[in-house]
Amino acid sequence: MTEPSRTVEVERKYDVDDATPLPVWDAIPGVDGVTSGEHRALDAQYLDTADAALSRSGVALRRRTGGPDEGWHIKGPREGDGRLELGWPLGDSDAVPDAVTTAISRWTTETLTPLARIRNDRTAYLLTGRDGVVAEFVDDRVRATDLRSGTEREWREWEMELGPAAPADAAGRDAFFTAVEAAIVAAGGRNAASGSKLARALGF
Repeated sequence: MTEPSRTVEVERKYDVDDATPLPVWDAIPGVDGVTSGEHRALDAQYLDTADAALSRSGVALRRRTGGPDEGWHIKGPREGDGRLELGWPLGDSDAVPDAVTTAISRWTTETLTPLARIRNDRTAYLLTGRDGVVAEFVDDRVRATDLRSGTEREWREWEMELGPAAPADAAGRDAFFTAVEAAIVAAGGRNAASGSKLARALGF
């Protein structure tokens, strides 16, 4: 299998009601355009050990179909303002690829079992500036199943993730997210009560 893709995710998450209108982005520094929404139907299965060794280490392992980055993903522990995400192609089998097993062996070598299924109707928008994509904003309508208990949950949330043309300095990023959060609060959004979709799917 090829070497994994590597992406450092710097993002913010927001809770939002079902009927909340989208934010207006006309006061975001460095942003001069927003693309029309692209719909993505995402379906992810998360795996962990019986004693949740990955979750306890701040790590998530998933197999996701749909969207431009479908495949196997490992999200590492949060480091500073971001998380390193490793990605591999789906391959021809639902079994965990050897390369993925090797990559998670630093946290566990125990048997992995399905933990949660998360289906997501996503609409993605690119916020663009002079030098390219500043950030990606996504409007997610999520249906999640805790595969341990069978509990199902539904919610809507927003995410804003920095892109390749985002400010490189901390002050610039702070100014960007301050403006983003002002627009989101004005629309009716609020800071997320849960740290991740997986945590919320599991009731945390």
